[in-house]
Amino acid sequence: MNVDTPKKDNSYGRYLELGGIINEKDYESALARTKNRQAPDLMLIRQAERIAEFAGIKLHNPKNSLDQRIILYAILRADIGPKELKYHHDQMSDQGLFAEVLRMLGDADSLDKLMSAYPHISF
Repeated sequence: MNVDTPKKDNSYGRYLELGGIINEKDYESALARTKNRQAPDLMLIRQAERIAEFAGIKLHNPKNSLDQRIILYAILRADIGPKELKYHHDQMSDQGLFAEVLRMLGDADSLDKLMSAYPHISF
């Protein structure tokens, strides 16, 4: 099997099928950090909420808990890439990074809404 061919039975393969561009190591690291997270910065929460609201994406915020999409967005937005990397997800627009979050979580319906709401952004 070609190592560049995504496996359809794993979540990283699904992420790639949805157009994801974050490498597998960063992908797995970000998802793992959602389990051991501290409360994200309020500014990052509001950014994600505004993007979702504009796109018509309904977030699920049960009492004393945040939607996983907000948590993952905050984790990725706070990441800083190594200096030796020319491209890293910390250079993405807020909407582009939110699209990566939706891809990582396999949320194709919300991804479609986001892409429709922001037709001028290349996702």
